[in-house]
Amino acid sequence: MTPKSTYRLAAAAAVGTALFLLWGMGALGIVGVEGDRADLMYLGALALGLGGAIVARFRPRGMARAMGVTAVATLGVGLVALVLGKHQAEYSSVAEILGLSGMFALLFGGSAWLFRSAARRDGSDLGRP
Repeated sequence: MTPKSTYRLAAAAAVGTALFLLWGMGALGIVGVEGDRADLMYLGALALGLGGAIVARFRPRGMARAMGVTAVATLGVGLVALVLGKHQAEYSSVAEILGLSGMFALLFGGSAWLFRSAARRDGSDLGRP
C-alpha cells in the first residue's frame, strides 16, 4: 500500500468509527439506554480527537497521536461510567459498558496504527522526537 492509500484508510476508519459511535449514542445508548446523559462523555473523547487532528494539521504522525488519545479517552469514559455506578442499573452491566468502550477504543487504535504506518511509509516521522 502507498502512504496515501494507507492514510485514506486510516481516515476512513477514524471517521467511520466516530460516526458509528455517534449513531450508537443516539439510537441505542452506549452507557445505559438511549438518551442517557452519561453518553455525552463520549463527545469529549471525540472532541479530543478532532482537536488533536486540527493541531496536527491532519498530518499522519500527529493523527496517529490524536487517534491514540481518542482511544484512551474512549476507554476512560467507560471506566468513569463504572465509577459513577452506571453498571448497577438494570439496563447496563460491566461487560456491556467495558465491551462497547473497548470496541470503540480498539477501532480508534486501529486507525492510529494505520496513521502511524502512513507516517513511516512516507518518511514524515524520520528525525523527529
